[in-house]
Amino acid sequence: MPARRFLWIITILVVLVIVAATIYRLFGFQLISAALVPGKSFDAAAAPSPPDYAKAASWQARPDIKDNVALWAPAGYSAAPKPGVALFFVTPTAFIDRSGWNAPLDDKATNERLDMMLKAQATAFNGVAAVYAPRYRQATFGAFLTDKPDAAKALELAYSDVVRAFDAFVAGIPADQPIILAGHSQGALHLSRLLKEHVAGTPLARRIVAAYVVGWPLSVEADLPAMALPACAADDATGCVLSWQSFATPAETADLRKAFDAATGLTGKPRAGTTMLCTNPLLGRATTEPAAPARNLGALEPAIAKAGKPLPAHSIGAVCGKDGYLDIGAPPAGFGTYVLPGNNYHVYDYSLFWANIRADAEARVNAFQAVALAPAGVDPQ
Repeated sequence: MPARRFLWIITILVVLVIVAATIYRLFGFQLISAALVPGKSFDAAAAPSPPDYAKAASWQARPDIKDNVALWAPAGYSAAPKPGVALFFVTPTAFIDRSGWNAPLDDKATNERLDMMLKAQATAFNGVAAVYAPRYRQATFGAFLTDKPDAAKALELAYSDVVRAFDAFVAGIPADQPIILAGHSQGALHLSRLLKEHVAGTPLARRIVAAYVVGWPLSVEADLPAMALPACAADDATGCVLSWQSFATPAETADLRKAFDAATGLTGKPRAGTTMLCTNPLLGRATTEPAAPARNLGALEPAIAKAGKPLPAHSIGAVCGKDGYLDIGAPPAGFGTYVLPGNNYHVYDYSLFWANIRADAEARVNAFQAVALAPAGVDPQ
């Protein structure tokens, strides 16, 4: 009897798991939306107090903030003591709360998540750049799960902070210092608009080493012309854009592609039928050429980030698929915790290629400086 009872319990548990998985597959988006989209309307008067970017407390990372997490590096790497380049990094969504549409700057849980994200992402650049990452009243995660006008208002508020932070960043660095722009997810969304509205057509554009607009889809035809920077066509090209979105196989991208096609690009033209920019971070250019795992110099697994151990190399390959997404092959070991439905490795867009991004930034900075230092009329190549 005990054995039979045990088998019945196991059978019931298996059935419950199957039922739960089926419900999630059929109604997962609705369930997540109900749990994360704020129930109240956006109210500008009730929004969190705006940051003052003259104060260090309004920055998640800045060179004068001692022991900030952006200075961390895994074993075998170190932050440059006096980098000649400045990085403006716009963090991804870390506010996962339906109590409000925008994050308060002093929200402890949000700031702890932001520190983890900076450690996994922005540290890839600290070998060549001083990292500036503003705190901003970012829109809550639920704003991306609804088409309510409140979501657009929340994103507009967040973007207004990013613009003011960028102005403070530019004013605080030397007038001729090269700049790297980078962001992820919501941060990449704001960064793409920032490029269009505050960099394109200005003297600042000539100072951009590269823009890493990662984890947010960009249309080659409907977005890049407004940003006035081309896609990076070579691993040492400068003044160009890199962008990718990572999926393991089998990837389910139909819904995301549908949303992409339904949107309007930064040029005001529809994205439908246009090419989604996909940079292969192992090759440093937009291409459909596959890169074998041997090209991966080191992936920053979450456990490695905690322990500070050397990065495992040669474990993850990549190829840009015909749908515009970056295919990383079979689900890699060590990255299973925060994988989104559809084998979407969005959270790990930087971590999967951490050492390659670091080498990529160094190569582009070297190329940029070679051109800047070359005598007039002399080809540095």
